[in-house]
Amino acid sequence: MELDDVMATECTLPSLPRAVALLTTELAQPEPSLRRINHLFLTDPALAARLLREANSHSHPLSGKVGSIPEAIVMLDAAQLRSFVAEAFLGTTAGSVPGMNLQHFWRYSVNTARLARSLAGIVHRNQTIAYTAGLLHGLGELVLHLRDPQGSSAASSVVAPLDLRRSKVERRARGYGYAAVSAALARQWHLPNVLVDALRHHNAPFDGEVYEPLAAILHLAVWRARAREAGFMPRELAATFPSEVGVALDMDIDTVLQQDPIDWKAQPYADDCV
Repeated sequence: MELDDVMATECTLPSLPRAVALLTTELAQPEPSLRRINHLFLTDPALAARLLREANSHSHPLSGKVGSIPEAIVMLDAAQLRSFVAEAFLGTTAGSVPGMNLQHFWRYSVNTARLARSLAGIVHRNQTIAYTAGLLHGLGELVLHLRDPQGSSAASSVVAPLDLRRSKVERRARGYGYAAVSAALARQWHLPNVLVDALRHHNAPFDGEVYEPLAAILHLAVWRARAREAGFMPRELAATFPSEVGVALDMDIDTVLQQDPIDWKAQPYADDCV
């Protein structure tokens, strides 16, 4: 399926049921806690995407400039937040996205976001934007599974959806991978160009017309999170470390590994993930 065909029809992306339930409860309070709301949005890629899409819509004066979840929250009132949280599609069954384990995907997305935020801090880049990039970067994989289940199943017969080699397998079969879909979504949602570029090029940070450091940061975060999902041991970590990207950011493998979250997430719940 061509990329234009994938993007021709909007997909409803599934949200973490617990995050939706807790947000619904919090937003029903007489005075909802912004801190609590922020934490909950930071756990759910689909809800975060919907929030940023709303904040960057043409009806808002900062359209195309809002790249972080805290910024987006303060731009919307409680009624707007309640409206689209109430419309969230819950990923409650194994078949919500055929071929994808959503619990693994949610966990992986939050871990990637946390890593990207830490790595961005080392090189003095915007950490909240880096978190957004990490949280949203894999949404293209969900879209591909929903829009082209046959092609995604074929790719999964070669490597798992969160395998480090997944992008190469997809590009070989389709001519594009999940990163192109994630970037196309970000462009449709009028997200800042820095996010669109980072999402598009994070699998190959030096392939863009202009080198975007955020793409390199995301590349390292994705490498570490996927290596963790695969259970890589030290020898495998050393063999797969993207050293050229590390050199560009002046980071060696030890520096990257030192950014591991203190407690790698077992479940994507709000209070222990941000």
